[in-house]
Amino acid sequence: MSLFKAAEKTEIPEGSMKVFNIEGKEVLIIHIEDTFYAIGAKCTHMGGDLSKGAISQKTIKCPRHGAIYDIATGKSLSGPRMGPLKLKTKDLVKYNIKIENENIFIEII
Repeated sequence: MSLFKAAEKTEIPEGSMKVFNIEGKEVLIIHIEDTFYAIGAKCTHMGGDLSKGAISQKTIKCPRHGAIYDIATGKSLSGPRMGPLKLKTKDLVKYNIKIENENIFIEII
């Protein structure tokens, strides 16, 4: 496992999120309630771009079909809805974060 610098804290203001490509992995870093979180950037259902999703408390909703994930753990909380069907999704990858001074580092295994 290795730490890679992803960003400076000022690049992700409170209440926002941004995707970074780190060692070939798309990582979504979210900054809410003075805490930074890092999860996979694509929905596990059909690859929807979660950076365009809606954050509510500590969850993110995929803009394509509505799957909901916990941003602190990456756990799938609710699968997408397609008509009357409610499908299951896999959990997102959750990345460990280390903050040093004003820098955000992501642990890639």
